[in-house]
Amino acid sequence: MTSTENFDLSHLGAVELLTPDFEGSLHFFRDLLAMREVARIGDSAYLRCWDEYQLYSIKLTASANNGVGRTLYRTSSPEALERRIRAIEDAGLGHGWREPEVGVGPSYEFEDPDGHLMAIYFAAERYTADEEDRPALKNQASAFPGRGVNARRLDHINYLASDVTAAGEFWRDVMRARESERVRLDEGGYAAWWFRFQQKSYDVVYSDDWTGRRGRFHHLAFAPDTREDILKAADIFLENGIHIEYGPYKHAINQTFFLYVWEPGGNRIEFANAGARLVMDPDWPVVEWSEAERARGQAWGMKTVATFHTHGTPFVEDQEEIDRAAIEGRPYRPSDD
Repeated sequence: MTSTENFDLSHLGAVELLTPDFEGSLHFFRDLLAMREVARIGDSAYLRCWDEYQLYSIKLTASANNGVGRTLYRTSSPEALERRIRAIEDAGLGHGWREPEVGVGPSYEFEDPDGHLMAIYFAAERYTADEEDRPALKNQASAFPGRGVNARRLDHINYLASDVTAAGEFWRDVMRARESERVRLDEGGYAAWWFRFQQKSYDVVYSDDWTGRRGRFHHLAFAPDTREDILKAADIFLENGIHIEYGPYKHAINQTFFLYVWEPGGNRIEFANAGARLVMDPDWPVVEWSEAERARGQAWGMKTVATFHTHGTPFVEDQEEIDRAAIEGRPYRPSDD
């Protein structure tokens, strides 16, 4: 693909999150983030951020385990959908077509090289606000909630991978996403890799899973409007007993202002003000970081917290003990109490 070709992927459409604490997770997203529940089918609640044009942003599903279910991505046209399907099939990772579901037309299901379940689609239902949710300005999807974190939209998703290099090559060569930044390992290959679909600096990220497992989840990010919203979110989570893992602070990579928390189901959620960096350059050179450069910490010098490399979902055996050892700055041993 040359730098002048169009993007075939438009944006992250919706994400299914699995939770063993359905009511706790529902309270987190619906009440603390001010998301609106638009449907309830079986064990799943469909919730939307207030300025998403599509019907819903996350599908929250009660499950014995936590983690990510299926991720939906919208293509930029029906023709783009067909192009990506052919490429996925050529890579041997396609599962086939799925029937229309809540808010989404026919979708093509596949998996990435690490086993994460995904689907691409083009036909989508646009959200129509009712009297309760109708905005004062017709160019926004629904009324501004004015409470809680006021999560405006989905921003990006970060998967853990047993082989970041293979996963990244899939997104670069098969999905035709464009690289923005990456971290090269001293021995070769990559520890993390960031990809963008349009002019946002990133939409999909892969990070090395230190446990060596396949198909696990690192975090899902929501975008509020400002840094101040993220600072306010930290106070909201403090008052409501939500574990704050990391931040508020500024990343070095892609320069997002961030806050990471663990929602009641155990999944890591980020709040990121990513709108400050857009990539307008059609020939944007990939920014590559070395291990030594990343060891210096984040933009203003704060070191990355240890659990950022150990905590993932679904939990592995002894996950709580592994995280606790990381927090206490000691090596984990299976005999630890």
